[in-house]
Amino acid sequence: MDVLTHDELVRLTPPERLALIAQLWGSLEDEELPLTAAQQAELDRRLATLDQDSREGTTWAALKAELEQRCP
Repeated sequence: MDVLTHDELVRLTPPERLALIAQLWGSLEDEELPLTAAQQAELDRRLATLDQDSREGTTWAALKAELEQRCP
């Protein structure tokens, strides 16, 4: 595996470095992403309430109409 040196990395523009980060992040499988116990608990909590939350939500069209009434 070819590893970029520090000098090579700093020669990349910020957008190039961000693109590299995105590529690396995207190459990881879900099971390869380390989560703390607190992060896993929060994800589990959100998944457990997903159906309930979506029933109580509103559509974008309804929200937009409400906001347009409040802020003409």
